[in-house]
Amino acid sequence: MPDTPDTPDAPRPRLGATYRVQIRPGFDLDTTAGLADYLADLGVTHLYSAPLLTATPGSAHGYDVVDHRAVNPELGGEAGRLRLLAALRAAGLGLVVDIVPNHAGVARPAANPAWWDVLRRGRDSAYASWFDIDWERGRLLLPVLADTPDALDDLKAVDGELRYHEHRFPIADGTGDGTAREVHDRQHYELVSWRRGDRELTYRRFFAVSDLAGLRVEDPAVFAATHAEILRWVAAGEVDGIRVDHPDGLRDPADYLARLRAAAPDAWLLVEKILEYGEELPDWPVDGTTGYDALAAVSGLFVDPAAEGDFTALDARLTGRHTSWQDLTHDTKLEAATRLLAAELTRLAALAPDLPADDARAALAELAACFPVYRGYPPHGAGHLAAARAEAGRRCPDLAAALDAITRRLRDPDDELGRRFPQLTGAVMAKGVEDTAYYRWSRFVALNEVGGSPAHFGTPPAQFHRFAADRQARWPATMTALSTHDTKRGEDVRARLAVLAELPGRWAELVDRWTAAAPLPDPAFAHLLWQTAVGAWPIERERLHAYAEKAAREASVATSWADPDPDFEHAMHALVDRIYDDPALHAELSAFVAEITAAGWSNSLGQKLVQLAMPGVPDVYQGTELWENSLVDPDNRRPVDFAVRRELLARLDAGGPPAVAADGAAKLLVVSRTLRLRRDRPELFTGYRPLPAHGPAAAHAVAFDRGGVVAVATRLPLGLARAGGWGATTVTLPDGELTDLFTGRVHGGGSTPLADLLATYPVALLAPTTAPVEASS
Repeated sequence: MPDTPDTPDAPRPRLGATYRVQIRPGFDLDTTAGLADYLADLGVTHLYSAPLLTATPGSAHGYDVVDHRAVNPELGGEAGRLRLLAALRAAGLGLVVDIVPNHAGVARPAANPAWWDVLRRGRDSAYASWFDIDWERGRLLLPVLADTPDALDDLKAVDGELRYHEHRFPIADGTGDGTAREVHDRQHYELVSWRRGDRELTYRRFFAVSDLAGLRVEDPAVFAATHAEILRWVAAGEVDGIRVDHPDGLRDPADYLARLRAAAPDAWLLVEKILEYGEELPDWPVDGTTGYDALAAVSGLFVDPAAEGDFTALDARLTGRHTSWQDLTHDTKLEAATRLLAAELTRLAALAPDLPADDARAALAELAACFPVYRGYPPHGAGHLAAARAEAGRRCPDLAAALDAITRRLRDPDDELGRRFPQLTGAVMAKGVEDTAYYRWSRFVALNEVGGSPAHFGTPPAQFHRFAADRQARWPATMTALSTHDTKRGEDVRARLAVLAELPGRWAELVDRWTAAAPLPDPAFAHLLWQTAVGAWPIERERLHAYAEKAAREASVATSWADPDPDFEHAMHALVDRIYDDPALHAELSAFVAEITAAGWSNSLGQKLVQLAMPGVPDVYQGTELWENSLVDPDNRRPVDFAVRRELLARLDAGGPPAVAADGAAKLLVVSRTLRLRRDRPELFTGYRPLPAHGPAAAHAVAFDRGGVVAVATRLPLGLARAGGWGATTVTLPDGELTDLFTGRVHGGGSTPLADLLATYPVALLAPTTAPVEASS
């Protein structure tokens, strides 16, 4: 493989679809380069990579960058990047890179030259302005010690450094004499208990992760230094797109994105912006989001809204209480603000010295807990703040004076408190809802997804069509996704769980029987665990154990990360083992999964076709071109068997239509044929028009015309079967002959029986017969 790209002016591929690869140690740049021909065969136009800059040694994800000047040597370094670029160009593919402007990795200070210098020189460091440090509060606190009074007894001075077990720290010039404890007391930093990190930290973090220190990219010099290498690639024509991680954490996202757009005017620019239900993306100079809004709309399309009452009743019966999503998320967000993010709250409260400290903290925490979106932006930010103030006042009338005083400050865009508070609300929402409430409210966990709204039970077709038409009109180049490295469960797990909404009574009977046979002290968590097992089955025992432990600790009800409860966790793991070891329980769960698997596959194919064909640029997360039962990370970052996928794609290209079977060939067919058509005939995907179905089963079809290409999918397949199938139901197709790319069958335009159109698969992709289309046979 060549060491450099073959030609700097090779034509750049038209943006059609991306494929996300978690490039990491063990699956490095050269290994990824070996996928280029497969990805081209699949039909994608761009590789979409995890962060490539130098990260904390051993990092499995790359979001903890320690040196912005170079490609991570553990991935293959600059030479590996150039070899990857050459392979992509040879295959006609482009590259989209992931960047992390909000924070840097500081878990291993010696690996981060800028952080090491700050620890050594303090405020006099040339890099002191890089990090969002509150120097007015004294020394820089580093929460690395054991939570014991004598933890510093293990501190040693070795080779001009301070060492605490595996941790290394610099010693300032002229301060190295004396005992390790005496040397420590002279430093610009102070080593403290890991528990103090959430309460007293003196630097801004990413969420509650003390190993990720906030960067001040609002400083032009910091922006320039941390973006120079990425922008060098862009200027050289080696990068076609940029994904911006967590813009909500920045001091001024709009200004940052304007500067980034000015520096990369032709790049496809996406932001990892999580939008709440009904929220619109701010008017930023970007092409769209990373697709969580599309994920919620598409997945919800395959959930039966009529089952909401049954699942609400089941949840109440299992837990012995009625759960209000609004109240639950308020409480979990308040916990996040006052416990996990107490250090950030303290820093904000110090900016309101005119109020009693306790009142300032309480008012800020309550406003953050009541804030309806991750972060407020013009023109709607003032309305979000007003809504938060009203709700906070309703919940805490005794705080009225403090709430009014704080709210007045927050309305001033030039007030430092008003500039920093939005950085808190995003973290509070993420930690309080995504990472806590989603694990506590187990009414129907298929809806508990990043960018989703568990309180809204499903997406009616008319609502989906409005969503898709709006995207075509306003954000035609936004990304669409069904799975990412941050989703709580994989797309096919959600697709199978959606089937439960068609069997609410049956599901309630099973859950009642299983929870009685294998009780758990936390019944809400037990319901989450049973849904997870059914959605991912068959799943290896160790994977389900790992998921259960993470989920229970995230929920922070019966156990937690900070204070694990051995008795509860023993009972929880015993329940997981019973699923595998109790013959009757194992057999009944397996039989039920077998009963709903085909309907789950139907949902999987339907949502995949809709996601790939709808307005936007579709992303395929690594491995999801076949059936895939991943759960939350790190489970969804497991190695992918690409050899199996290559072989199966070659078989599809050589043979006829596959059956909808366990090998996932049918999903690979849907993915490859849809992506190839998008790549080869982009002019057929320039509009959006819903196509109506007529007849007794019309509610079970969703169809749309993209301006030449028609996608048709089945929804609620069990209800369709109970009704006797499609019967006389028809869909109105555009005039002219259309070829189904999945079957090769030709259909005329006009009123077309769905029983004929969907006789082989629950989905169809129709292109004009006059176009050079490629069917599977």
